Amino acid sequence: MSGPAPRAGGTLWLVATPIGTLADLSPRACEVLRRCGTVLAEDTRRARKLLSHYEVPVAGRLRSFHEHNEEKMGEWVVGRLRDGDDVALISDAGTPVLSDPGFTLVRRVRGAGLAVLSVPGPSAFAAALAASGQPPLPALLVGFLPPRPGARRRRLEELARIDATLVILLSPHRLGRELADMSSVLGATRSASLMAELSKRHERSATGSLEELCCSPEAENPRGEYVIVVGPPTSLPSGIEQGEELAERVQALYQEAIDLGLERSAALRLVADRLQLKRREVFDALRADR
Repeated sequence: MSGPAPRAGGTLWLVATPIGTLADLSPRACEVLRRCGTVLAEDTRRARKLLSHYEVPVAGRLRSFHEHNEEKMGEWVVGRLRDGDDVALISDAGTPVLSDPGFTLVRRVRGAGLAVLSVPGPSAFAAALAASGQPPLPALLVGFLPPRPGARRRRLEELARIDATLVILLSPHRLGRELADMSSVLGATRSASLMAELSKRHERSATGSLEELCCSPEAENPRGEYVIVVGPPTSLPSGIEQGEELAERVQALYQEAIDLGLERSAALRLVADRLQLKRREVFDALRADR
């Protein structure tokens, strides 16, 4: 590993917050939030509600942090950290930085040789992926799609070429249109799980093809916040049918799964699911490639 080692000073804490149920905030997260002299939040009203629920002092400690003031706040935060103060960054829901402001801040703090630590916890990405029933690895967190139709379809065309499970955050205001574009560009028969209100009281989900989800009750009457987990393409790329080319494809996917940390049996099962082969066919293809 390279880069300067953190020197004396305060720590920037990235604290994961509940994605729906307040009780999901961990005891360690509460402890860190109480200890930090400053808490940065994109929506201070939501942050105030969370902190007050856990009796974490708010007065004089809560500051607004968003994409429009991230550069200015970054300089201020580095100054506080150099003075020895701890600063916490939280998102409106889930793990900071992933789909929220904070990347530039983290880079700046690390570049100054100061410490950045995470308090892990709720994540819509991990929660949806684990419960979806779609192949979990490899997976790509896409975030939100562009709101404009043209840009959205261009982004989906890029994603269509990626051989992985996709986790996409959806706007309830555009749910029907976004599902229709996904069906058209990613493939109407591609398997997906549409999940609503993760971890909340009225959590619900529907699994089917993208075409089926376009016609689902959720698409016709959106309610709440949505995440869709789209399974990987099931058809082989053009020109890959059998023999040596298939063996090369199987070997590449198998090695990718092993590199991700899967056990041998799990890697074989993943390749079989992805290529719609029997496990024996995967095993034979791996032997043929040697």
